[in-house]
Amino acid sequence: MAIRYIDEIEDLSGKKVFMRVDFNVPLDDNQNITEDTRIRAVLPTINYALDANAKVILASHLGRPKGERKPKYSMAPAAKRLSRLLGKDVKLASDCIGEEVRKQIAAMQPGDVLMLENVRFYEGEEKNDGNFAMALANDCDIYVNDAFAVSHRAHASVEAITKFFPVIAAGFLMKNEMNYFEKAMKNPIRPLVAILGGAKVSGKLEVLGNLLNKVDKIIIGGGMAFTFLKALGYNVGKSLVEEELLETARKTYDLAREKGIKFYLPVDCVAADRFNPEAETKVTTIQEIPEEWMGLDIGPATVTLFSEALQNAKTIIWNGPMGVFEMDAFSRGTFAMVTAVANSYALTIVGGGDTDSAVHRAGEYAKISYISTGGGAFLELLEGKKLPGIRVLEESGN
Repeated sequence: MAIRYIDEIEDLSGKKVFMRVDFNVPLDDNQNITEDTRIRAVLPTINYALDANAKVILASHLGRPKGERKPKYSMAPAAKRLSRLLGKDVKLASDCIGEEVRKQIAAMQPGDVLMLENVRFYEGEEKNDGNFAMALANDCDIYVNDAFAVSHRAHASVEAITKFFPVIAAGFLMKNEMNYFEKAMKNPIRPLVAILGGAKVSGKLEVLGNLLNKVDKIIIGGGMAFTFLKALGYNVGKSLVEEELLETARKTYDLAREKGIKFYLPVDCVAADRFNPEAETKVTTIQEIPEEWMGLDIGPATVTLFSEALQNAKTIIWNGPMGVFEMDAFSRGTFAMVTAVANSYALTIVGGGDTDSAVHRAGEYAKISYISTGGGAFLELLEGKKLPGIRVLEESGN
């Protein structure tokens, strides 16, 4: 089913456009934004609406206030940063619902931008409460979802609110997310390679299950690799292993082999005597990890192996780092893979907060075809799930 996008709406002039965005950005101790990618990502949609002479009302959450009004989670820093990026005043509403907000919206002129206060100041947001959603809609004319990163949540500002709008559409960020996902998973140019990392197999089981029907190669790194390695009979010392998933890991590996999928696991690692930045470390083959040590990054031979596996790739999907890259001693494997992916001659799609962070820290983000703004949402798409925020857009687009 087709999604309708904002540029398919005939007339935005003078209309009150309620736009769900994701401005859940990191802040320092002084409430200053430290990274504003998510705000910049929505600028094309906001500017399109402003160019069409619309009145733009923005709704987002920030942090986890758990239904309470907490000043440290105010949308004020986001409104301030957006003002600078747009080059125009962005007013911060006193709340996200209520009579005062209605008055502020009623006073808007075409071309104005109003940032509502944090929608998660109310329990009704995460409960997908219809009454809260109706109050949030504030008699606006058009609903636009450009918050892919929260579209896997059945929350009031994502799902329930759509019942109170005659016109529903998605923004350009959402369009990019869906287009790139379809290029990778529905009509990929092959070979299609999936790189999965991160700590645990349990968080990626459904992803793996779905990818086994799609990909030509799977590369496994990060802590989750050790569950597979132990399942294959290796002694991995004190490395992270999900004992209850050893049989599942073995079956997944065997199924991949049966389907003719190339399944790559680390052949060496950077091992440490403890989980600590100051730990003693050494590079060792997987077969020779000391009994009391743990693998915390892929080693140089694995980097070479994985990089060579990418040589003929035409499409690459990556979610999850190759090691504990937050610690310098265990960051080389992840950064080396960033370089390998960035320099491949493939369509490259990266998703997940940690992987996104690694790409930016490695300075290679300009070479990646697309970096998804969604962590959980990206994973659920890879699992083959229908996201609540996407489903209502598809239903309304017909």
